[in-house]
Order: sequence, then structure tokens, then C-alpha cells
Amino acid sequence: MATEYRSLSTVRNGLRCRCPRCGEGHVFSRFLTVAERCDACGLDFGFADPADGPAFFVGSGVSILVLAAWAVWAVNAQPPLWAQFATVMPALLAGCLGTLRPVKAWLIAEQYFHKAGEGRWASIGQHGEGGFCFDRRKASGG
Repeated sequence: MATEYRSLSTVRNGLRCRCPRCGEGHVFSRFLTVAERCDACGLDFGFADPADGPAFFVGSGVSILVLAAWAVWAVNAQPPLWAQFATVMPALLAGCLGTLRPVKAWLIAEQYFHKAGEGRWASIGQHGEGGFCFDRRKASGG
């Protein structure tokens, strides 16, 4: 008998780093290591391959926010260079490490929800097959 699972929010489960199917089990076995399976419902996380997506989104988003705040602060307060490094670098590091795990879990939940998989070719036939061939002689009436 198959167990029915209700539809859960991918954002909520991602931010909580919970299983995208049941919302109870943990997605990670270590800080950024995806677990083999959910410890609550047994979902195999073999499908999960967020690649570099989380690192790109987190790095870009955190950098934009921290550097914008730094620019305003640096122009208005004109702090010494050592103070700028002492505040901006830890803010970037803490922001990236603090948000990387939930964003990675959210992308895994999105992959599960949308049944993402490797791209497949619809047709790997010969040249001109699959509706991509345009015969100019027929189009000109000649």
C-alpha cells in the first residue's frame, strides 16, 4: 500500500532543510553533504544534483547586499581601511555560509517537485528530421 504525501511548500521545506516529500526528515547528513535518503520516509536523494546553483545564487545575492551596505557606509562614515576589511569580510563569509545550506535544500526540493532530470534529446535522427528542415524550393513554388 502506497503512502500518500500531501503537497508541501518547497520554499518552507528548503529553508528548514527538510525532506521535500514528507517535510520531516533531514536533507543533509553533514553541513553541505546531501544524505543518501530521508530518515523519516526513506526518499532516495539520488536525484538531487543542485551543482553550482546554490553557490552562484548565494554568492551573488549576499555580495550585492553586503557591498551595497558597505558602499553607503564607506561614503558616509569614511572609516579606515582596516575597519572596512574587518567588517565586510566577516559579513560576506557569514552571509554566504549562513544561507548556502537552506538555498541548496530549496533547490533540491524544487528538483523533486518538478521531477527534474538530465536533459534528453527528443530526436537524434539524421539531418533534416524532426521538422527542422526548410526546403526553399518548395516555399518559392519552384
